[in-house]
Amino acid sequence: MDVFVDIDNTICHTNGMDYPNAQPITRNIEKVNQLYEEGHRITYWTARGMKTGINWRPLTEGQLKEWGAKYHELRLDKPPYDVFIDDKTIHTYDWEEGQWIEKFSEPRKS
Repeated sequence: MDVFVDIDNTICHTNGMDYPNAQPITRNIEKVNQLYEEGHRITYWTARGMKTGINWRPLTEGQLKEWGAKYHELRLDKPPYDVFIDDKTIHTYDWEEGQWIEKFSEPRKS
């Protein structure tokens, strides 16, 4: 399974765009690492710098390394948006509670 994971306020607490001071959410990083270990392809997908044009890649790569985040790809091209409507999305709170497992283990309705 290809899994795209947001960074800010999903695997770390970030206040606005204060990326240098983001604090890891260890339990969420461990959940993503488990998916990685199970053989799923992990892509961290963030909108860092999309509005400002600032290159946050070096900082973000350093943070992921420091936090022990396992992944296959880091993408910084997520468009900034207010609402994302999609049939395959999971809210961070549901994911933290394990509800995503049920959503994707059930057969899809036509």
